Amino acid sequence: MKSLTDCFVLNNGVEIPCVGFGTWQTPDGDVAVASVKAAIACGYRHIDTAAAYNNEKSVGIAVKESGVKREDLFITSKLANPCHGYDATMRAFDQTLEQLDMQYLDLYLIHWPNPAPFRDHWQEANAGTWRAFEENYNAGRIRALGISNFMPHHIRALMQTATVAPAVNQIRLCPGCVDEATVQYCNAHDILLEAYSPLGTGRIFDVPQMQQLSEKYGKTIAQICLRWSMQQGFLPLPKSVTPARIAENTDVFGFELSTQDMALIANLTGCCGEARDPDKTAF
Repeated sequence: MKSLTDCFVLNNGVEIPCVGFGTWQTPDGDVAVASVKAAIACGYRHIDTAAAYNNEKSVGIAVKESGVKREDLFITSKLANPCHGYDATMRAFDQTLEQLDMQYLDLYLIHWPNPAPFRDHWQEANAGTWRAFEENYNAGRIRALGISNFMPHHIRALMQTATVAPAVNQIRLCPGCVDEATVQYCNAHDILLEAYSPLGTGRIFDVPQMQQLSEKYGKTIAQICLRWSMQQGFLPLPKSVTPARIAENTDVFGFELSTQDMALIANLTGCCGEARDPDKTAF
């Protein structure tokens, strides 16, 4: 990958730009509009949002005001936890398109596999949700289907009834936080891994080893984290609302980390905290 517009090819043939711009914790309104517009101006063509982020409307406004054609952008959103099951998913998807003011999504994800309201029947709820996903996919309203925070047992359960395999699994992947079992399963089943919180929600900047690597490569810690993610074969989703940092996070193509430094970063266990257990979340 040599630029933001270089793409992975998903298992259904759809192309997805190799780095995405994340919007988790970006407040709705002027901040979200300005940050997404800044990202698009810097060259991002892949924007990631979710119903649970409560900023889909602002993302849609930013896309319209960016001056870039909708078909030249890759837009992802996610199903909110209370909306699992066929009927609720259909309503939620319509609402997401309405909020974004778009006719289709490039990628739609189940945000969490086992939300608290469905804990005793999550397999059945996911099966109904996926049936709605497939219906919208077959109707051309979604170009690719995916999942988020799914572990292998969640994917195996989903595939008991699915006729379209997920193309993407978006999980927390950052230095010292790599679920090897899920990574190996997804790689074996041609499911692209997207890395949310690739900078460890900011905790990585306090790690002495990362500061040393920054000096060694003449790159920022953020750039090294993103490069590490890309060399792992992950698709990172950095988030910022600061124009200078948004631009900084695009400069990740002109260098390569050594095998030893890749391993060092991977083994910084606990430096960025741990991923939530999707079977024990309270939401």
